[in-house]
Amino acid sequence: MSVLIVIPARYASSRYPGKPLAELRGATGEAKSLIQRSWDAACEVSGVDRVVVATDDDRIRDASEAFGAEVVMTSPDCANGTERCAEAFDALGGGYEVVVNLQGDAPLTPAWFIEDLVAGLRQDTMAEVATPVLRCDGRALNGFLDDRKAGRVGGTTAVFTTDHHALYFSKEVVPFTSDTYADEDDTPVFHHVGVYAYRPSALGAYPRWPAGPLEQLEGLEQLRFMEHGRQVLCVEVDARGRQFWELNNPEDVPRIEAMMAEMGTA
Repeated sequence: MSVLIVIPARYASSRYPGKPLAELRGATGEAKSLIQRSWDAACEVSGVDRVVVATDDDRIRDASEAFGAEVVMTSPDCANGTERCAEAFDALGGGYEVVVNLQGDAPLTPAWFIEDLVAGLRQDTMAEVATPVLRCDGRALNGFLDDRKAGRVGGTTAVFTTDHHALYFSKEVVPFTSDTYADEDDTPVFHHVGVYAYRPSALGAYPRWPAGPLEQLEGLEQLRFMEHGRQVLCVEVDARGRQFWELNNPEDVPRIEAMMAEMGTA
């Protein structure tokens, strides 16, 4: 299956303006922008035919081209990363069997997460979208719960059927559990990793659908597929000892830098 990775990046984030240009220091002390670290992550994925950054901002374009990225300029009217991916795909003339949306706020995304998504779509012909889910250990779950107590959105959780078709995604911690967990304990909560692989038919239809009430309430773009009856495959991935966190708020920068230092990420 021919694969295109699109990294959608916008400057005007309500929670963190200028986020793609925020610098993160790795284990060696070298600082790289979030968008460059996302590009580096995309380039580590095997079986990919092309990687592009999709943005509407000249500052992000200039910074991306400076480290060698291919950039596609898109409209400032794109409501979310999926719409930006759809526009970039059209601008490139299509021609790919799978389009991967590697959101520019997840620089710790391991290459095998994306490789597993493509494999998932190859195996499940009913699914039109695939996205990774990661079983939370106690450390991750307690981090989510601490964020919610502080009024922050620390991540998105997912629930799904026995055949791994999505039932719901939420910025709340679902399912509810009253148990307590040590850092290394497995929990019944799955962290949704903000990466998507789309079949072109679903991606092309997405911008034409109105955002439904669940998408508007949660602010989660993947719910639009579900509200319009499309199958979203949740692919359970193995972290293989790697830590994972998305950069949603300025407070996440030191958390991610600490994880990179612990994992030896340059």
